Amino acid sequence: MDYTIIMLIVMVAIMYFLMIRPENKRKKKAQEMRDSLKKGDIITSIGGIIGRIVSVGKDTIIIETSDDRVRMELAKWAVSSVGVQSSEQPEEKKEEEKKEKHSPEL
Repeated sequence: MDYTIIMLIVMVAIMYFLMIRPENKRKKKAQEMRDSLKKGDIITSIGGIIGRIVSVGKDTIIIETSDDRVRMELAKWAVSSVGVQSSEQPEEKKEEEKKEKHSPEL
């Protein structure tokens, strides 16, 4: 009987360290990034919109999305990252993957 209680506690601890704790760390890091946004930063939104911040408010930011000075207001929670995200891999990785695919396996 004591064995099952100990195992249950161990399983809860494992679940905490493998699932809950890393998620909380990721959320905290994302919130710190959003709180540190400043004028002039280039951001990518969760919808894929890329722009330069021209104004920062308490809960919103205003970005310019092109040279035509098109401005958009976004909620801070909608910022995915600072900088431009790209789905493309660096050229080095692409070349390595091509070599791996074409190399004969022994």
